Amino acid sequence: MIPHLPRLLELWRIAAHYRLDTLFAAEELPEKARHVLAIIRLHPAAWSSRERKNPLKLKQALEDMGPLAIKLGQLLSTRRDLISPDILTQLVLLQDRVKPFASDLARTRIQQALKADIDTLFARFDEQPLAAASVAQVHTAALHDGREVVVKVTRPDIRNQILQDFEILQWLGNLLEKRLEAARALHLSEIIQDYRQVILNELDLSLEADNTRRMRHYFTGSTMMYVPKVYMDSQDVMVAERIIGVPVSDTATFDRLGMDRADLAEKGLTIFFTQVFRDNFFHADMHPGNVFVETLNPVQPRFIALDCAIMGELSRHDQMTVARMLLAVMNSDFMQLIQIVHQAGWIPPGTDQDALAREMRRTVGPMVSRPMHELDFAGILIQVMDIARRFHLEIPPQLMLLLKTLVHVEGLGTDLYPQLDIWKLAKPILTEWVKAQMNPQKNLKELGQKIPDLLLGSQDLPTLMIDSLNGLKNQSAWHSKQLNELQNLRLQMEHQQKRSWIFGSLMAICLCIAIMSPWYISILLILLAALLAIWRITK
Repeated sequence: MIPHLPRLLELWRIAAHYRLDTLFAAEELPEKARHVLAIIRLHPAAWSSRERKNPLKLKQALEDMGPLAIKLGQLLSTRRDLISPDILTQLVLLQDRVKPFASDLARTRIQQALKADIDTLFARFDEQPLAAASVAQVHTAALHDGREVVVKVTRPDIRNQILQDFEILQWLGNLLEKRLEAARALHLSEIIQDYRQVILNELDLSLEADNTRRMRHYFTGSTMMYVPKVYMDSQDVMVAERIIGVPVSDTATFDRLGMDRADLAEKGLTIFFTQVFRDNFFHADMHPGNVFVETLNPVQPRFIALDCAIMGELSRHDQMTVARMLLAVMNSDFMQLIQIVHQAGWIPPGTDQDALAREMRRTVGPMVSRPMHELDFAGILIQVMDIARRFHLEIPPQLMLLLKTLVHVEGLGTDLYPQLDIWKLAKPILTEWVKAQMNPQKNLKELGQKIPDLLLGSQDLPTLMIDSLNGLKNQSAWHSKQLNELQNLRLQMEHQQKRSWIFGSLMAICLCIAIMSPWYISILLILLAALLAIWRITK
């Protein structure tokens, strides 16, 4: 059964009202995509709509569709290489120029969340929002000691809509997994479920505050990135230090101030690898509305990390797997790449690993040693997903957030400095990290740190051994009981077979004699056969 049918009908109405079918020429789309355009046109809202020539119809449609649609627009807004300029202009506005909600409602939510009057909390509170995005909007203010701050407050009544939309996505994911092998290989339904939790966490600004404090700790004193200080927080409100900077996409300002864009791009990539491998805590929502650059010191500018709501973490095993895979690609050693993937448990038994290596070399090989502007990471990723489908590879869901972040990073890097050689920069970073992880002294030190826990845990060892022995004893008794029952069942089956053989033989003898005997003897034999049949049925 299709969940939340009224919500689906509402999304259909919005698409028809804004005439989203007119965004693309039908002949430029695959055949299946053309069917979607035809469905949009069928809605009565499309017949009388005047939005055909509205230059902001896509932005407004995604705003009306809700937070998930806005998130999709934000992701696409970083892909200048994939999106036409007229559409991109609308999507960029979704980074921080979403339709705001009323300022009086924002004041009420702030006072309820922080349990104090606005005038008590702030010396000045600016009614006009500084920015508005999918989940929250931001107001500027000043504390009573003069410090300038930004006040982030969540949108009212969006949680239920997000839950509804994710139930629809989950239904679609399950449907695709039943029909498409690629969806099964990607664990699409698990990815949707994980992302659902990510978005729900984004609604809790106290979690964002904790993430911001954690990232600020990792980059304290850094010359590459600055993380603003958090002053107050609750589930619906966060008050943080106001920063001075411009979005990472504002290349005109960088050129006007004489900033070294190549150096800035290298810093950005170094920050990304530092987050993923040193800290294992990476920003997973890196659209230009969340990544700024300081302008106070153009000679040594720093990145500024905002909106730390969606963060990613990998297990130690996945960290090592990703690092070794990237190094194997950089070294063009695709047989080693397949061995690493095999060791990670992503390749099913019986896979032709030589053929898989050839496919990866054909697909991924050409991207090595190319500058940023010649890369098509999204296109390569699609080809890799196709290979995963054909070779039945199992891709862990927790890596999909990292892949999404890589798409963001490539899009931002292409805008900032297209000639950046990401492989030349990344290789020494990854090599040093892998060496550090495999350093015997480091591993012995970690083992030494765990010795107190091991010694404390050893006190429970006798109890665990007794419990294990009792478990084995009980399991052995259970197995013995099952064996006895099987033996009794086998004996019963043998008896049944013997009775069936005797019954069949007697019936055959009676029938043979009845055929060759006078009629009155035949009747007696038939009666005898009937009695035998009754006896057999009752046994």
